[in-house]
Parts: sequence; structure tokens; C-alpha cells
Amino acid sequence: MRLLLIEDHHDIAANIAESFQARGGSVVEHASDGETGLQMALGRHYDVIVLDLMLPRLDGLSLCRRLRQAGHTRVPVLMLTAKDLLADKIEGFEAGADDYLVKPFSLAELDVRIKALVRRANLPESARVLGIGDLRFDLDTLEAERGGESLKLNPTTRRLLVLLLQNANRVVTRAELERELWGDQPPQGDFLRAHMHALRAAIDKNFSVKLLHTIHGTGYRLSAEPSRP
Repeated sequence: MRLLLIEDHHDIAANIAESFQARGGSVVEHASDGETGLQMALGRHYDVIVLDLMLPRLDGLSLCRRLRQAGHTRVPVLMLTAKDLLADKIEGFEAGADDYLVKPFSLAELDVRIKALVRRANLPESARVLGIGDLRFDLDTLEAERGGESLKLNPTTRRLLVLLLQNANRVVTRAELERELWGDQPPQGDFLRAHMHALRAAIDKNFSVKLLHTIHGTGYRLSAEPSRP
């Protein structure tokens, strides 16, 4: 695995690099400022990018946006930050990050999250387009359509849709959905309901067959079949 670490804190960068290199099979390349990190990310292939939010020369949010705008949509980005407010996390996801880890963190958790991101990114080509019924989502272009009609999704509803499509016809619990969005620190209040309402409006509002089913007290199920108890 080739990992690009963009982190200006020397001790944190050294600990991450030593941890992954000690396991063997990993190559860690390091940039200590955003401009250098962006040039490395644009010029070379990496399996995953670990990106600090607060960086000299170019901050992590701007770096991530520019990377995605340049067409690098497939490489997963895990964002590191000391900011733990919900608004900060949402801003990171909207910039194009795939995961978000708040400092301080354990190296073991970082390892697990990176493995999950790399595994998801390395799905075979036949699995890069997810679908059920007449709904399709392309993991490379991040475009969704239903019945040939383009659907407008924000970064949060895209993440929810991908998880539901990957578990089509199975009930995905509220806890699983919250973990996808916020890790192990979900916000107080029922923010998930609002995001699910937005997703339902995007994929079901203009169609007679409803795909997103609420399983009261448990979670949600994406299925072309009628809702069942």
C-alpha cells in the first residue's frame, strides 16, 4: 500500500509513518505543507491519502477540493483534525473527504479506517457501479441516476446512499448509518432523520416505486420490493 501523509506536525507524522512501515508492505511518503502535498497527490498514484486539516501554504479543505476538482475522485482521503464539531465534519465531507478522524486518535483506529477505505476503493470494475431497480450510482464519478434521470445528491446523502446500496435489501441500522457519517461520535439529536429525508426526496420523490423504506425502531432498507415488517 502506498500512503501519502500530508501533516505538518513532525511527531504525529513520524509516529504514523513508523507504525505503517513497521507492519511491512506499506510505503509512506510525507509532505509537511499543503502545496507540496497537492503536487504529490496530483503527480503520483497513492492508495490512500491521510490529510491534516490545518496546514501551511494550503489548508486541507482547499487541498481536498482542488484534488477532487482535478478529477482525482477515486483515491480515498482520510482527514485528520483537532476540530470535532459537527459543522467541521460536514465541511470536511463536502470538500471531498471520505473519512474524518479527530485528534488525538489511536494508531490502531487509523489503521482500521485506512484498510476500510482502501478495500472500498479497490472494488473490481464490475462493482464500481452500484444499483438496485432503476437506481444507479457510479463510485468513480459520484454520479447518481434513476430511470436515466440525473439525481442531485450532496456529500452526506451520497455516503448514505452508497452504504445502503452496498447492503441492498438488508435493513441497515441507525447505528450503522450514524457511524458512516460521524464515526464513533454521533451528534446529539436526530440529525440522521433530516439526512434520510433529503435522500428519500432525491431518489423517490418523482417516482411511483419507492426504494427507501423506513423500518421503524431499527433503521432503513433500500429495496425495489414493497416494504415488509
